[in-house]
Amino acid sequence: MWPLLITSFTLCLAPSYQQFPRLCATREALRTKECCPPWDGDGSACGASSGRGFCQDVQVPDFPDGPQYPFSGLDDRERWPLVFYNRTCQCAGNFMGFNCADCKFGYFGVNCNERRESLRRNIFHLSRAERLRFISYLNLAKHTVSADYVVATGTYREMENGSTPLFANISVYDVFVWMHYYVSRNALLGGPGNVWTDVDFAHWAPAFLPWHRVYLLHWEHEIRKLTGDMSFIIPYWDWRDASGCDVCTDELMGGRSPLSPNLLSPGSVFSSWRVLCSQAEEYNEQGVLCDAREEGPLLRNPGNHNRNIVERLPTSAEVEFALSLPNYDTGAMDRSANMSFRNTMEGFGDPQTGLGNSPRMGMHAALHVFMNGSMSSVQGSANDPIFLLHHAFVDSIYEQWLRRHRPSLSQYPQSNAPVGHNSEYHMVPFLPLHRNREYFISSKDLGYEYSYLLDAGEFPQNGNVLYASFMCYLYVLLLLLLYYCAFDVRQICHR
Repeated sequence: MWPLLITSFTLCLAPSYQQFPRLCATREALRTKECCPPWDGDGSACGASSGRGFCQDVQVPDFPDGPQYPFSGLDDRERWPLVFYNRTCQCAGNFMGFNCADCKFGYFGVNCNERRESLRRNIFHLSRAERLRFISYLNLAKHTVSADYVVATGTYREMENGSTPLFANISVYDVFVWMHYYVSRNALLGGPGNVWTDVDFAHWAPAFLPWHRVYLLHWEHEIRKLTGDMSFIIPYWDWRDASGCDVCTDELMGGRSPLSPNLLSPGSVFSSWRVLCSQAEEYNEQGVLCDAREEGPLLRNPGNHNRNIVERLPTSAEVEFALSLPNYDTGAMDRSANMSFRNTMEGFGDPQTGLGNSPRMGMHAALHVFMNGSMSSVQGSANDPIFLLHHAFVDSIYEQWLRRHRPSLSQYPQSNAPVGHNSEYHMVPFLPLHRNREYFISSKDLGYEYSYLLDAGEFPQNGNVLYASFMCYLYVLLLLLLYYCAFDVRQICHR
């Protein structure tokens, strides 16, 4: 079945919704710094003739950043996207996209006026057919070249300020792999080995959770466009209290190869996948960007990791401790932050004390280290499709915290966060543009829900069993009502 899918879909073209729009990767667009492609519906830039949006100047505020990155004007990601573009499409109403051709998250239909809520479910609650469909969609995305987007293989300076565009074609799935690499890569200061490592525009600071929320939403949206399946949702893996990688089976995300503990079983479609942007040290030594070429097989050896860094997978008690922390971020708002929900959830705050700069990694980071392979490199971690299941569950915990504490938007820092993480900063490297603060809101406002959070008042200790327990409770309640009604207990039947 898998070879047939690969043969049928390899090198097909499909739309994608992140990074550099192909229409904006030209010499003219880069030299004019304008990315306002036409909407096919009326041929006007940003669909302006139909009122979908307008080509406008990009507004980037000047609030100060924290001290972690002491440079200015050296990295293309600073003040995103101004190095590349200072005019982009600003969409109106419920429209979204680099040319306002799409709908905001949670809206559907030709005119983007159909509001729907999607339900993300535990991968173990999916039927066999649903699991097969999910894996088929992943494989389709991996072997379908993006029609709308390309990725940068050189800096703006190497492009001679736009005169020599340096971009590469890439698959729909690998657009997302590249994005995660690009946002987290070290800053190139000029020349081989001259890099700044203490910088990350999506990790180690407040934007960690909002950025990955947007990343998953775009990924979900992309698969819907690619397959035509508007009901598609990313499932999650509830890893609390797990003793091992229970999604690492050939039926799901791939078992262990009998030939090598670092490879995936040949019975899994993922055993044929090739990774990219996974050799961070080599790029640093050469002082270059990842060129988006294949670099070898997907690696994974769960559980055979360094126990001095990660003892085990996170527990329910540790998740509950993180959820109890009332402050989203604190102090320097980096890996040193104490009693910070974000830092504890990300894995650099101790999950039992809340103290930052923990010598051992916990929570989100623990899962990455535990996988002991492609997932364990920050820049290359999205090569492993388990990344999606993992971050969907991390996002669900973020959602629990938002519902429990109901923070005001002012709790998200407006200034002095590490570079790229202030509230008004545009998320790197998204086009269309998104500000960090715009995703410091409930998932319900963005059109999706988690199956184990259906009751907003519940914060379960074991998400794996909540759904089944809840349905069992309803069933028993119904039987009791029918029993009493059968004996004509009108006081109950007519309440």
